[in-house]
Amino acid sequence: MSSQTIRQIIEACDRAITAKDFDSLMEHYAEDAALVVKPGMVAKGKDNIRKAFIAISDYFQDRLVVEQGEMQILEGGGNALVIMETRLHFPDGQGETVETTRRATYVFRQESNGRWLCTIDNSYGTALLDAETA
Repeated sequence: MSSQTIRQIIEACDRAITAKDFDSLMEHYAEDAALVVKPGMVAKGKDNIRKAFIAISDYFQDRLVVEQGEMQILEGGGNALVIMETRLHFPDGQGETVETTRRATYVFRQESNGRWLCTIDNSYGTALLDAETA
């Protein structure tokens, strides 16, 4: 079942982000993928996405923890749209931990070999519509 496979991929990615295992993380991204780093900033291509994840980890003092919440997966035409809650835990700079939940959107493409790869990673989801960008 594709939905279960995609769910497992997302769980593996979240574990890899938390563990700072960027080699494992990149195995789940397409070469032509895009990552919304923050509103107005998109990293394109695996090399740039890897660099962005390293910078994000550094920014959160290597203490970013990512977890999944509710998840819906819609499939069609060899693609899957994932709409889910992404729970983030990170330091607030004053010794405490901030917990926040985003309603993320992701797009996966099924490759000719049957593997699902992430092509669009948008942890901000539709909140991008509310963000002011330059």
